[in-house]
Amino acid sequence: KIKLDNKLKNKQFKQQSTAKKYRKEQRKLRQAVKDAVSKKPMPLEDNKKKHPGETEREEEEEEALPLDMMDEDDMKLMEELAQRASFITRDLSSNEPVHAKKRKNESVIEKYEKKPRRMQTEPEKELIHLLPIKDKRGIIPQTMEKPVKEEEEEEEMDEIEEMEEAQALEEPLPVLTAEELLVHRKKKLQEKKMHIAALASAILSDPENNIKKLKELRAMLMEQDPNVAVIVRKLVMISLMELFKDITPSYKIRPLTEKEKNTKVRKETQKLREFEEGIVSQYKFYLENLEQSVKDWKQRKLKKSNVISLKAYKGLAEIAVKCLCELLVALPHFNFHNNIIVLIVPLMNDASKQISEMCCGAVKTLFKQDKLGYASLGVVKVISGLVKSRNYDVRPEVLMTLIHLRIKEVEVKKDAEDITPKKRFMSYQEKRKNLSRMQRKWKKAEEKLERELLEAEASESTEKKLKLHTETLNIVFLTYFRILKKAQKSPLLPAVLEGLAKFAHLINLEFFDDLLLVLHSLMVSGALSHRESLHCILSAFHILSGQGDVLNIDPLKFYTHLYKILLKLHAGATNEDVAIVLQCLDVMLTKRRKQVSQQRALAFIKRLSTVALHLLPDSCIGILATNRTLMHTFPKTDLLLDNESQGSGLYLPELDEPEYCNAQNTALWELHTLRRHYHPVVQKFAAHLVAGAPAEGSESLGHEFSRRLPTELFEAYSMKGMTFNPRVASVAPRKKGKFSQEASFLNEDLNELFKVYFGRPVPQGALDFTKHLKGLPVS
Repeated sequence: KIKLDNKLKNKQFKQQSTAKKYRKEQRKLRQAVKDAVSKKPMPLEDNKKKHPGETEREEEEEEALPLDMMDEDDMKLMEELAQRASFITRDLSSNEPVHAKKRKNESVIEKYEKKPRRMQTEPEKELIHLLPIKDKRGIIPQTMEKPVKEEEEEEEMDEIEEMEEAQALEEPLPVLTAEELLVHRKKKLQEKKMHIAALASAILSDPENNIKKLKELRAMLMEQDPNVAVIVRKLVMISLMELFKDITPSYKIRPLTEKEKNTKVRKETQKLREFEEGIVSQYKFYLENLEQSVKDWKQRKLKKSNVISLKAYKGLAEIAVKCLCELLVALPHFNFHNNIIVLIVPLMNDASKQISEMCCGAVKTLFKQDKLGYASLGVVKVISGLVKSRNYDVRPEVLMTLIHLRIKEVEVKKDAEDITPKKRFMSYQEKRKNLSRMQRKWKKAEEKLERELLEAEASESTEKKLKLHTETLNIVFLTYFRILKKAQKSPLLPAVLEGLAKFAHLINLEFFDDLLLVLHSLMVSGALSHRESLHCILSAFHILSGQGDVLNIDPLKFYTHLYKILLKLHAGATNEDVAIVLQCLDVMLTKRRKQVSQQRALAFIKRLSTVALHLLPDSCIGILATNRTLMHTFPKTDLLLDNESQGSGLYLPELDEPEYCNAQNTALWELHTLRRHYHPVVQKFAAHLVAGAPAEGSESLGHEFSRRLPTELFEAYSMKGMTFNPRVASVAPRKKGKFSQEASFLNEDLNELFKVYFGRPVPQGALDFTKHLKGLPVS
C-alpha cells in the first residue's frame, strides 16, 4: 500500500511540476508579447502645467453645470464624498492605491527604488519517494532528489560536439590512388567476410546460446560503407538464408498464451521458449528486409540515407528473390510460409525473365515435394487470385506450374503408405473378454499415450489429404473454366488445355458434356495451333477414359480430327508435338480397343507409317513403336504386310475419314524404305515390323526396346542436343582434287615410274603427269 501511495505521490508531483513549468512559460510568453506591443510606455503622472486659457475654460464649464437643479441634501452628500479619497477624485493616470496620500508627491524613481525585489530562487528540485523505513518510532518516509542535468552542461556538450564535427570536416581526407583504393577495398571486404563467417560459425555451433548474434549479423544488411556495401549485403542475405535452413526447428512455433506466460516452468523449458521467440522474431525481420529489397528495386526510388546506387538495386533484388525461393521450398512447415507465397507468386509474372524463371522453378519444386498438400493449396489460391485480378493477362508459365501438382490417384495412395497407418485400438467388449481388470487399466493408459504420440507426430489421415487435394483441384478447375469461358483467345489457352489433359479424369461428371462441347467448338473454330488442337483431343479422351466410361458418347469427330492433323507433323517445329501424339494414340486406340473398329486401326497404322518417312529419328522410333503396339492389339491388321491380299475398293490416302479410306487395300511399303534408314534403331524397328512384329526369333526386339513405351523411346533418342543416340558411323570423305579415289592408286604407280625413269621424284604440286610422260616407251 505504501508503495502504491508513493507511486501516486510521485505521479502527482510530476504533474504539478509540469503544470508549474507550463504556467511559467506562458507567463514569460505573455510578458514578452506585452513588451513588444507597448513600445512607448505611458507616463505615470502628467506633470505638465496647464495654460491659463485652459484653466479659465474649465472653470467656465464647471460653472455651467446645473447645480441649481440639485437639492440641498444632494449637495451635502457630494461635499462629503469629495472630502473622501474615492475613484472619482483619484488621478486615473497614476497606478497608486486609493489610500496612498503620503506618497502622492514622491517622484517616480523613488517609488521604483522602494519596490521590493525578488531574489532569483533556486529551481525546485524534484523529489522521488522511496520505500519507507520502519523502526521503534514508526514509519519514516524516505525521499531522494532526482538528479537533473543542468542546461549549461548540455549546452557545453553540444558545443563540444559541434567543435569536433567542424574539426572532422576541416581535416583533409588522404588522397589515394586507384590501386591503393582497390587494395583498401579488398582488405576491408576480407575483414567483413571473416566477421560474417565468425558469426555464422558461432550461431551454428550453439544456436540456443548465440541466438542474439543473429541480430548482429542481420544488422550488417544495412552496411553503409559505399565501397563494399553491395557485396556485404548479398553475402549476409545468403548466409542468413543458409543459417535459417539449418537451425530452424521442424515444427511451427505458435505464440504463447497469457496463461502459459504466467506459469512457472523449468529453466530448460524457459530457455527453449526464449530460443523459439528469438528465432521467430529474427526470421520475421529478415523476411521484411528481403521484401524491402525487392520493393526498392520495383519502385526505383533512391533513399537519402542509402549508399547504394540504383543500378545495384537489381542485383540485390535478385539475391533477395533467390533467398525467398530457397526458403519457400526448404521451410514449408515453418512460420510466415504464407507470407513468402504472397511475395513469390506475383514475381512469377515479373517482366524480368530471370526472376520469373526463378520463382516458377521454386513453385514447381514445391508442388513436386509437397506430399500433404497444405503448401500447394496456399500457392494455388494465390495464383487463382492473381490471374483473376490481372484479368487473365499473365505469363503462360504461371499456369504451366499447376501441371506439376501431385494430385494423381496413384500418388495419393503411395503417399498414404508413406505415412504411419492409423492404429486400431481394442473395443470395450474385446477388452472385457480378453483382459483382466488390471490389464484393462494398463491398456487404457497405453492407448491414451499412443494417441498423444500420434498427435505429436502430426500424422495425416488419407481422408484429410484427399480433402485438401479436392479443394486444390476445385480452385484449379475454376481458374481453367474461367479462361475457357471468358478468354478463349488468351495466350493462356495452351496451358489450360494441357492442364485439363492431365487432370481431366478427376473432373466431376456433371461438367463432361459442356466441356466436350467447348473443346470441339475450339477445334472446329480453326483458331488453335497444332499443339493446342492435340491438347484438346488429349483432354477429351482423358475425360472419356476415366469416369466418362459410363457415358454413352462416341468421340468420332475427335478421331477424325487427329487423323487429319497427323500429316502436319514434320522434322521441324512440330517434332516436339510427337510426344503429345503418342499419348493421344495410346489413349484413343490402345486403351479403348473395344470401342475401335478394325478399319479405323488399319487407317491409323497406314497414316503413321507414311508420316514416319519425314520425321527425325526419335519421332520415327516412337511412331514405329506405336505401330508395333497396334499390330499386337489388333492382330488382323497384319494383312497390311501381304501384297497379294485384295479387297473391295481403292485406297484413298487423301480422305480425312479413317473409316472410309479403304486402308485394307494397301500395303506398308514405307517399311522397306525405312529398312535403309541411316539410324540403326530405325532400321531395326522397320525390319521387326516387316517380319510381322514377332515376339521371338531373329527378327524380334530385345528387352531394351520391347518393354519400353513409345513415349519413353521418344525421350531416350531425343534430338535436342543435335546428336545421334547411338552414334551413327560416318562415311570417309573423298579427297579433294582432280583425281578420284581409284585414280589415287594410279597416281602412286606413276610416281614410282617417274623415279625409275627420271631418277628423281615428281615435283611438288604437280597434278598432271602428261607433260612428264612424254618420250616414255609405250610399254
